[in-house]
Amino acid sequence: MIEGLLLIGVLVAMFVGYNIGGSTTGPAFGPAVGAGTISKTVAAALMSVFFFIGAWTIGRRVVDTLGRELVTNPDIFTLPASITVLFFIGLALFVGNVFGVPASTSMTAVGAIAGLGLASNALDWAVMGEIVSWWLVAPVIGFWLSAVIGRYFYAALNKRVALVQTEGPLLTIDRSGLLPVITFGPGTTKREMVGTTIVVSIGCIMAFSSGTSNVANAIAPLVGSGALEMNTGIVIACVAVGIGAFTIARRTLDTLGNDITALPLTAAIVVATVSAILVISLSAIGIPASFVVIATMSIIGLGWGRATRTMRASRESISDQAGDARVTVGSLAADTEGEELPDIGEEDPEDIPAAADLFNPSTTARVILMQNVVPLISTVGAYLVFRFVPVFGF
Repeated sequence: MIEGLLLIGVLVAMFVGYNIGGSTTGPAFGPAVGAGTISKTVAAALMSVFFFIGAWTIGRRVVDTLGRELVTNPDIFTLPASITVLFFIGLALFVGNVFGVPASTSMTAVGAIAGLGLASNALDWAVMGEIVSWWLVAPVIGFWLSAVIGRYFYAALNKRVALVQTEGPLLTIDRSGLLPVITFGPGTTKREMVGTTIVVSIGCIMAFSSGTSNVANAIAPLVGSGALEMNTGIVIACVAVGIGAFTIARRTLDTLGNDITALPLTAAIVVATVSAILVISLSAIGIPASFVVIATMSIIGLGWGRATRTMRASRESISDQAGDARVTVGSLAADTEGEELPDIGEEDPEDIPAAADLFNPSTTARVILMQNVVPLISTVGAYLVFRFVPVFGF
C-alpha cells in the first residue's frame, strides 16, 4: 500500500516538475528567444542544465524551508496529503500552460500548501504574510524600474549597445581538421557576440535561480514527509523539468518572447537584467521568488516607458493629440538598434507602429489574469479537499 502511494506521489511530483519546466523556461529565455539569439531547443537545454545546478546546490535548503516553515506542524505532510498538495500544484500549472501563460510556480505551490495549512489550522501567518508582501512589491518594482529605463535611458542604451543582429549563424564550426574549430559566423561582430552572451547568460542565471526555489515546489511535500530522500527527489524533479522545457515550454516561450511585444536585443537585455536582479535579491533573503510575474511586468513596463517618450511636452501638442486614441505601448521594435533616438517628446508618433503592431492587449490581459487564477486554483482546491474530505481528518 505504501509503495503504491509512493509511486503515485513520484508520478505526481514529475507532473509538477514537467509543468514547472513549461512555465519557467519562458520568463528565463523568452527575451533571448524573442530576440532571435537562441532557438527554443537551445533554451530548453540551458534551462535543464542550470536548473539542475541551482537545485542541487541551493535548492535543498529551500526544500527544507518550504516543507517546515510555512506550516507550524510539519507532521501534517502525510504521504496522502503530500500527494494531494502536489496534485493541485500540477493541475493549476497545467491549466496555465494550456493557455500558454507561464504561471508562477512559487505562488502556486505556496498556495496549495497554504490551503493545507488553513484546513488543518497549521498555517504560519507571519511567514505567509512576509512572502505575499514581497510578491506584491516585487512586480511593481520591476514594472517601474523598467519603465524608468524605457523612458529615460533606453535611447542612450540603444545607441551605445548597437547590438545589430546579422543574418546567418552566430558561430560556425569547422570540422575539417583533427579538432573542430569554432569561429564567428559570416557578418557576426564582436559587439553582437558580447550582447548575445550577456542576454543568454542572464537567462542562465534566471534558470539557476529557478532551480534554487522551484525544485521545492515539486518535491518538498514528499521529502518533508520522509517518503523521498533529498538527492533522489532533486534528480526526479530535474528530469521532469527538462522534459517540460523541451515540450510544453514552447508555448510560454512564444508568449514571453513574441506575443506581448516584439523585443529587439537591447530591450531583451534590459528585461532580463531587471528580472534577474530582483529574483536573485528575493532568493538571497529566503523568499520563494515569483520571477514569472516579475519578468512579465518588466516587459510591459519597458514597453510602456518607451512609448511615453512620444508624448509632447507642450500643452498645445497634448491638446492636438487629444482625439488620437492610439497609445504606442510596447514601442520597442520601432527602433533600429544603434540609431540615435530623438529626445523625449520630440518623436513623431507617425514614425512608430501602432499599438496593435507592437503590443497585444488581449495577450497581456490573459497573462495577468491567468497568473492570478492559477495560484487561486491550487489554494482553493487544496483547502476544500483537506477541509471537507473526511479521509484526511483535519
